[in-house]
Amino acid sequence: MAQEGVQLDRETFSCSICLDLLKDPVTIPCGHSYCMNCIKSFWDEEDRKYSYSCPQCGQSFTPRPVLLKSTMLADLVEELKKTGLQAAPADHCYAGAEDVACDVCTRRKLKAHKSCLICLVSYCEKHLQPHFESAPFKKHKLVEPSKKLQENVCSRHDEVMKMFCRTDQQLICYLCSVEEHKGHDTVSAAAERAERQKELEGSQQNIQQRIQDREKDVKLLQQQAEAINLSADKAVEDSEKIFTELIRLLEKRSSDVKQQVRSQQKSEVSRVKELQEKLEQEITELKRKDAELKKLSHTEDHNQFLHNYPSLSPLSQSASSIHILPLSCFEDVTAAVSEVRDKLQDVLREKWTNVSLTGTEVDVLLSQPEPKTRAGFLKYSRDITLDPNTAHTHLLLSEGNRKATLMRQRSYSSHPDRFTNWCQVLSRESLTGRCYWEVERRGRGGVYVAVAYKNISRVGRSDDWDECRFGRNNKSWALDCNNTFWSNNVQTHVSGPWSSRVGVYLDHSAGILSFYSVSKTMTLLHRVQTTFTQPLYAGLGFYCYEASAELCKLK
Repeated sequence: MAQEGVQLDRETFSCSICLDLLKDPVTIPCGHSYCMNCIKSFWDEEDRKYSYSCPQCGQSFTPRPVLLKSTMLADLVEELKKTGLQAAPADHCYAGAEDVACDVCTRRKLKAHKSCLICLVSYCEKHLQPHFESAPFKKHKLVEPSKKLQENVCSRHDEVMKMFCRTDQQLICYLCSVEEHKGHDTVSAAAERAERQKELEGSQQNIQQRIQDREKDVKLLQQQAEAINLSADKAVEDSEKIFTELIRLLEKRSSDVKQQVRSQQKSEVSRVKELQEKLEQEITELKRKDAELKKLSHTEDHNQFLHNYPSLSPLSQSASSIHILPLSCFEDVTAAVSEVRDKLQDVLREKWTNVSLTGTEVDVLLSQPEPKTRAGFLKYSRDITLDPNTAHTHLLLSEGNRKATLMRQRSYSSHPDRFTNWCQVLSRESLTGRCYWEVERRGRGGVYVAVAYKNISRVGRSDDWDECRFGRNNKSWALDCNNTFWSNNVQTHVSGPWSSRVGVYLDHSAGILSFYSVSKTMTLLHRVQTTFTQPLYAGLGFYCYEASAELCKLK
C-alpha cells in the first residue's frame, strides 16, 4: 500500500506534457500544473491570437495567463526526489511505444497486464482488479495484452465478432449472420476454434511423431557415421600392416637376391683370380725357359752347346686355352626379378579395382521434395521402350517400340511373358530411384497408364482374370484415362482437367507414384504413397480398338 501511495504522489506531481516530474512548476487558472518551459512551449506553438487552452481539460484563457513559479509545488517535488523512488516500481512500469498501454489510465499510462476480449479493453494491474472482484466481470475472457483487440470488432456493425462463417471462412458478428451471411453455414467462434483445435492437435501429434522419427533417423545416421569411421580406421590400420608386411617381404627378397649375387660374385671372382695366378706362374716359367734357350742358342762353342743341351728341363704340359664366354649369369637374375615385378604389377592392376570398390556405400533414404515444374521433372526423365514379348497379340508396336495401338488383327506369336487376357504391354526397362516419363494418348480414349512388378500374372485364372489386369491386384497401379485410378482392385475417382499427355513421376525409394496432366502447366491428377518392394515397369493398357499411346522422347 505504501508503494501505491508513492506512485500516486509521483503521478500527481508529474507534468502531463513531458510526463516527468515537474520542473519549475506553474499552475494555470484552471488548476492544472505544468513545467514552466513545457506550457510556454505548448502555448507558443498554438496558433491562437485571442485564447490559450489547457492541454488536459481544454479550458481557454484570454488573455494569455502570466506564469509564476509555484514555490510550494517546487518544494514538494524536491522532497519527492529525495525519497530515492524516482523510478516507478517494476509492477507499475509505464508503457513505452512498443508496449500495450492501459486504456483506463488517464494520465501517464501504465503497461497493460491483461486484455479483455469482452470489454475489448486492456488493463494495468490496478484497473484490472474489478475483473477479479466483481461477479459480472469474472466471466470475461482475459488474455495476454494485445494491440489487436479492435480486430475482433465488426467494421460494419461495430459489434464483437463472436461467430464464424464456414461458407466464406471469416469471422462475423451476430448481425452479419442475419444479413449478408444469411443462409450460410455459421457457427460460434468458440465451436470453430474447438474443431480447428482438434485439427491443430492432430497436426501437432503428426509433427511430434515426425520429430521422433527424424530424431531416430539422426541417431541411426550418427551410429552409421561412427560405424563408418570405425570400419575405415580399421581398414586403414589393417592395410598399413599388410603393406608393411609386403614391404618387409620385398625388402627381405631384395636382401636375399643381393646376398646371393654378392656370394656368387665373390666365388666367381676368386675362381678367376686363382686361374689368373696359375697362368701368371706359367708365363714366368716360360720366360725363364725362353731366356735359357736364348742363352744356349748364342753359345759359340759347339762342344759346350752339346754338353749343356741335354741338361735343359723339358717344358711342362701347357694348360688348355682359355675361352671367355659372354657374361650372362647376373643378367638372368635381373630378368628373374623383372619378371617378378611385372607379375606383381599385373596382380596389383587386376586386384586394385576390387580393393577400391570394396567400400560399402551408405544408402540414406531421405525423402526429396517432388518437383514443381515440368523442367524439374525432366531432370529425372528416362528413355523407356516397350517389350514386344509382353505385348498382347492384338497390340501393334511401332516407332521403335515406343508406340502401341490396339488392332483387330493379331500381331505376335505366343510367348511365356505375353499378356493373354488383357490388351496390355510392359516396358523393357526396369524403374528404380527417381524416374519421370510421359505418355501421349491418341484416339477416342480407352487407355491405361500403369506401373507393375515384373512378376504380375500374364494369364488370369478362369475364375479371376483380374489378377493379371493393371490396377486390379497388389502388383500394379493404373490410371484409367476415363477419370479413374485403380490399385489393389480399389477404384478412386480422378478429377481433371485432362490433356492428351500424361506425366508419370516415380520416387521408388520414397514410395511415391504421381500422375500429372501435362499442358502449359503440370496438374496433379493422383498421387500414391506406398512401399515398393520390387523394381517397377511402365505399362500401357487398352480397351478400345484403334486407341494408341506412345512413350514420348524427352531427351
